[in-house]
Amino acid sequence: MNNDLVLVTGGSGHVGSHVIKQLLDEGFGVRTTVRSPGRADEVRAMVGPHAGRLEFAQADLNDDVVWAGAVDGCTYVVHVASPFPPAQPDDPDELIVPARDGALRVLRAARDAGVKRAVLTSSFAAVGYSRKPGDDYDETDWTDPADDNTPYVRSKAIAERAAWDFVGAEGGGLELAVINPSGIFGPLLGPHLSASTGLVKAMLDGSMPVVPPVYFGVVDVRDVADLHVRALAHPAAAGERFLASNGPSISFLQLARILREHLGDAAALAPTRELTPDELSEAAVGNPALRDAVRQLGRIPVLRTDKARTVLGWAPRDTATTVIDTAKSLIRLRLREGESTRPGR
Repeated sequence: MNNDLVLVTGGSGHVGSHVIKQLLDEGFGVRTTVRSPGRADEVRAMVGPHAGRLEFAQADLNDDVVWAGAVDGCTYVVHVASPFPPAQPDDPDELIVPARDGALRVLRAARDAGVKRAVLTSSFAAVGYSRKPGDDYDETDWTDPADDNTPYVRSKAIAERAAWDFVGAEGGGLELAVINPSGIFGPLLGPHLSASTGLVKAMLDGSMPVVPPVYFGVVDVRDVADLHVRALAHPAAAGERFLASNGPSISFLQLARILREHLGDAAALAPTRELTPDELSEAAVGNPALRDAVRQLGRIPVLRTDKARTVLGWAPRDTATTVIDTAKSLIRLRLREGESTRPGR
């Protein structure tokens, strides 16, 4: 048993639930935040046999008052919660303001409570959405919030910058480490889809018959959780960012091929055709969700994860295992036909 208490925000989400599970499995005490008390039983069911050691606090990223109580007595904070809407809002501030201000509320409360270290879940969106020659990215790279990107991408860059600025100027003794995952796949612990697992569901149930010619990084949610736990107490993690991705970027079509090759009839509806660039541009005219795909045409981003591997001893799974395990969890939870469509990080 570990006497250190860890606050995990966003514990009902895809990443948060896996972080809680790993922390409990390693003997930490864990408190997590939920926006309504009714979600507590759902989280307990997701995190497994040690759920009896899990504490709950009701909190919201837009509420200043509740965070002092949520962090009270905690040695560490893992801030996973961040807005992730099913569609990009017309007003970017609907995403940017709660993402930035929510992170600052949590960090301010952590500082005031004497928390030793906070680990923030950021994203590759804060690293690699400003083009550069070769599309080769590591932790020294930053997405420029002024670039023509979606509100979500801008919100991740702005919120992470604000977190670093706060800790540098006002953090006192609070340490900060940041995890920057690429597309997070891997098995679900509960019935709510994340954005990436929803993509696999769409391929399995035939609602994505063709795919855009776009490449992206893949990382397993179990490895993302492991990296958070490693960054929590490792002396070398303080003041550092860690990019997280399994390996080379893959295309939507390559992901569909993995499903077909390994799942047989269960993936019979997975797409086999890629849109041409002209077809994608034409489709994006009437479909705002495809406009970001148009921006990514021609890119095959290279994500350098040497730092996480060498500094923290991180060893992620291979991409095929991650994709297959994602699909098997959807089938096991009977989500192929869309029983749950609530997105969650």
